[in-house]
Amino acid sequence: MSAQPAKSSGTFAIGGDLPVVRLGFGAMQLPGPGVWGESRDPEGAVRVLRRAVELGVNLIDTADSYGPFVADLLIREALHPYADDLVIATKAGFTRQGPNQWIPVGRPEYLRQQVELNLRHLGLERIDLLQLHRIDPKVPVADQVGELAALQSEGKIRHIGLSEVSVEDLVEAQKTATIVSVQNRFNLADRYSEPLLDHVSAAGIAFIPWFPLATGSLAGSDSPLSQVSKEHGASPSQLALAWLLKRSPVMLPIPGTSSVGHLEDNVAAAEIELTDDEFAALSAAASR
Repeated sequence: MSAQPAKSSGTFAIGGDLPVVRLGFGAMQLPGPGVWGESRDPEGAVRVLRRAVELGVNLIDTADSYGPFVADLLIREALHPYADDLVIATKAGFTRQGPNQWIPVGRPEYLRQQVELNLRHLGLERIDLLQLHRIDPKVPVADQVGELAALQSEGKIRHIGLSEVSVEDLVEAQKTATIVSVQNRFNLADRYSEPLLDHVSAAGIAFIPWFPLATGSLAGSDSPLSQVSKEHGASPSQLALAWLLKRSPVMLPIPGTSSVGHLEDNVAAAEIELTDDEFAALSAAASR
């Protein structure tokens, strides 16, 4: 493994002017169980974040609701003052009532409050990428995205993204603001967002897949995933990440972990190059 293996994944310019290494890091697993409360190992979480940057990662994905604010504060402790090329993508729009509880709130005044708190907790003057964590069905999309656009015009947000949306949701949001990224659940075994991926690939909009490592039954001993893993001397999870990176040039996987060893294993996937035949075999197996 090279000193900075993440860089083998290539780069993508979010919004056309924000270059990132394509294999990033997601901070969702850094808070306590159920993404709630303090980390079980705050010092370990800081080590993971610092090691990610050492390995060449320069896209860190977080959210105000992770903890809440636990992940943001860990990122600040580990990495502030931030390197010039480090991009912290965060999210707002979920409220938390306890472990594994998430309720969307998209009222403009709430989104503004959470963006201000994101800025404070991360120690930033401007958020490079602020993603609407969920569209609140009780609030017009134009009001939710419009408030983010207002914050953008005030210089507090550089770019706006969306999370867990359809093509129709994206098109509706684009009536109000320029959308540079979408973040949906997507992995080798779960491709319900494929129509959205194809749409944003054609438009040059970043696709940030969360839950990128799920392989499900595809990791069985006789599966194509296991066979290709043996040929590359790689784990099924590494192959799942390599598959994502090959799937589209706009794909920016953000595998998360609270373990340095697991982090290093994930980032090593950037150096795996699947052949077209291997990619096709894995894709076909997953679609059965």
